[in-house]
Amino acid sequence: MDRLSNTVRPYAWGSTTAIPELLGTAPTGEPQAEMWMGAHPGAPSRVDRPAGVSAGDATDTAGSAASATGERSLTDVIAADPERELGAPAVRAFGPRLPFLLKLLAAGAPLSLQVHPDLAQAQQGYADEEARGIPVDAPHRTYKDANHKPELICALTPFDGLCGFRRPAEAADLMAALGVDSLKPFVDLLRAHPEDGALREVLTAILTADPDEMAHTAAEAAGRLGGAHAPYAQIAHHYPGDPGVIAAMLLNYVQLQPGEAMFLGAGVPHAYLGGLGVEIMANSDNVLRCGLTPKHVDVPELLRIVRFEATEPGILRPEAAPSGEEVYETPIDEFRLSRYVLPSGGGPVDLTAPTAQILLCTAGAPRAGEITLAPGESVFVPADEAVEAAGEGTLFRATVVV
Repeated sequence: MDRLSNTVRPYAWGSTTAIPELLGTAPTGEPQAEMWMGAHPGAPSRVDRPAGVSAGDATDTAGSAASATGERSLTDVIAADPERELGAPAVRAFGPRLPFLLKLLAAGAPLSLQVHPDLAQAQQGYADEEARGIPVDAPHRTYKDANHKPELICALTPFDGLCGFRRPAEAADLMAALGVDSLKPFVDLLRAHPEDGALREVLTAILTADPDEMAHTAAEAAGRLGGAHAPYAQIAHHYPGDPGVIAAMLLNYVQLQPGEAMFLGAGVPHAYLGGLGVEIMANSDNVLRCGLTPKHVDVPELLRIVRFEATEPGILRPEAAPSGEEVYETPIDEFRLSRYVLPSGGGPVDLTAPTAQILLCTAGAPRAGEITLAPGESVFVPADEAVEAAGEGTLFRATVVV
């Protein structure tokens, strides 16, 4: 197996302290938003495995090939021998690439209000933009790839977010309580229409309104936020005058405690507000934003993708197996996230699997094979490679379902 060297992305919304505290390093004063673990081309993990050395040979330090040093991206390592690294069943199911991306996510400020497409929508949108010759790195490009991006966030600290639409009547009451005259048309729509039609009409009206008028409405609302509106006051503080301040009131407010998780499927509007968590997603970068961001907002496409249905935000708690593995069940095959809380003095746990896996330590000093991990450290384990976990600590295990 390979110890991973991972990139931390310095997005502006990132916490300046959460990831350094987990790693036991000094804060730099700059935001540290996401640590990426995987083979996404945007920031692939790196391993100390020389070119030409397979996973099985990489542990044989007596061999001349393996004794040489050379850091390579995990993307290149997998591309050199996909079946050996990922396992033949995974390659047949998902192609010759790691189908998931694992992250540590540390939100110090609200992220953008966003949705993700389903697979068919992503393939159609990507093909359309390719046909129109829009460069993939263009700031006005919506679809970066042809894949969907379902995701799961598991809290390591108390974690706040918005997930899915509220019942329209609840959103109407929330807005009406502010006593802002310019919100009254939205309140009336939310109370007068069937649920899906009301949500569609109000979100469309918010996103297509005159920018100056909506900025004035958001600013007036911000001056009256407090109490039950406290989460939205936080949003207004970071994004004054943004239409997303009003759009956010249409969504459920969710608070996760450590160990609890939230699954986000296609078309579900959401935003993370604050906290540290382990996030796993399909290996995609397709995000359609509708507010709380200076980035590209494609309103017509977003309104086509959003699922206008009120939902109760489902909080996931892990289901324990006799082996001690605690699994976060989702309807997705591209990723599977589980957790092991290893007790002091406990025996080793066999983690050998027919597919590739990434093991991430979040507490203690557990061992994966011969590698001892500190919080924030991770390893890549190729398919069918024998591995046992031992020692005291918490390991998150990311793999796939085949």
